[in-house]
Amino acid sequence: MNAGDMNALSEAGAGASGFDIVVAGGGMVGASLVVALLPLGLRIALIESIPFGAASQPSFDERTTALSNGSRRILAGIGVWQDIADDASAIRRIHVSDRGRFGFARLDAREQGVEALGYVMPNRVLGAALWARLSASPACQIIAPARVAEVRTTQDGVQVRIEREGRGPGTSAGAGNGDGSGDGNGNGSGEGTITARLLVVADGANSTIRAALGVEATTWDYEQTAIIVNVETQRPHDGVAYERFTPSGPIAVLPIGERRCAVIWTLAPETAQRTLALDDAAFLSLLQESFGFRLGRFLRVGKRAAYPLSLTRAHERIGPRVVIIGNAAQGLHPIAGQGFNLGLRDVATLAEVIADDLAHVGEPAPLERYDEWRRTDRRSIIAFTDGLVRLFGNPLLPVKLLRDVGMLLFDLTPPAKDAFAALSMGVSGRLPRLARGRELS
Repeated sequence: MNAGDMNALSEAGAGASGFDIVVAGGGMVGASLVVALLPLGLRIALIESIPFGAASQPSFDERTTALSNGSRRILAGIGVWQDIADDASAIRRIHVSDRGRFGFARLDAREQGVEALGYVMPNRVLGAALWARLSASPACQIIAPARVAEVRTTQDGVQVRIEREGRGPGTSAGAGNGDGSGDGNGNGSGEGTITARLLVVADGANSTIRAALGVEATTWDYEQTAIIVNVETQRPHDGVAYERFTPSGPIAVLPIGERRCAVIWTLAPETAQRTLALDDAAFLSLLQESFGFRLGRFLRVGKRAAYPLSLTRAHERIGPRVVIIGNAAQGLHPIAGQGFNLGLRDVATLAEVIADDLAHVGEPAPLERYDEWRRTDRRSIIAFTDGLVRLFGNPLLPVKLLRDVGMLLFDLTPPAKDAFAALSMGVSGRLPRLARGRELS
């Protein structure tokens, strides 16, 4: 969409040229929501500052995401799972241990009566599947690269002022030139305003839109950095995901191929910088020392990336004609791989609330129903992940003894394992239809 297109929409108002829903943020959560809403016959605009395919797009890079069983159902319900299933690696068992101590716990998919406890998926594969559906749908207008410059809400709708500039693979599917550019070649800059009945904010933990709306957020810096890397292992992983707690921080090792694993290695920031600077042999040696030899030797290591870790919680998730979802509402520590899964349940719940009351999209009553529905799940997962970070980061000997005894008792108590499995698989509490394997409408 070029500047002229946007000005035309601004002049038309919320009538024939307005939108029902504007989604700000085209990462995995925002894109999943739009795909979920496509069958409902709504007019949807998706605004993204970095279009899919750009090297700087952080949501669809070489990292991997651990998908819960509930998330698999949601992705199947919106028609995406069948496109990505061949690239998913099943997690059939989970092994949790405390390095150098006696505590450990195990979960097995067979004990839970499921084929897999979850799946590990390359972000780029999921991103490609989502954006392929978005680009092919006339119901969605993609505005990228662009950013939300200003938001004004009224009783009947929301006005979103958009700025876009520069050169790149911009898109505007279903309207305008077909490539979102000022001249049809991906060039151009401009400004304009679009209108909608609802604005969905999904632009990540450091959400600039959330801040512009005046919604405060609390951020707790864990003073930790996650090193993300793929490794080749001597032994096959057999579908086992490992969570190993060490004095320097947890190490998650997730299956992504017969002898390949994704590693999320949490370290203090200074230690992480020194570790990143090591050559491959020294890096693998240090990782081996920290993790152990359950997978034999680590043979090769891929490209490394590092991300600071924090907990972010928005004080409000809804406002007049606005709802905040995904990491913009809550950004978690990756210790239990719950961040995207929690955001995807935001997606499934919001999509259901919208589908059940299309005539009142963006009005207070359905937004309040959504917020109330999500409150318990959000609080439980935040408390769970934050509690794990604090419990296993505590160096006091009595705490270490208690947590090791607790893990052993957990491993011997089927009801406790069932409850934990339900939480980690995203199938506890009140679930939206998509998370129960049912159609949205």
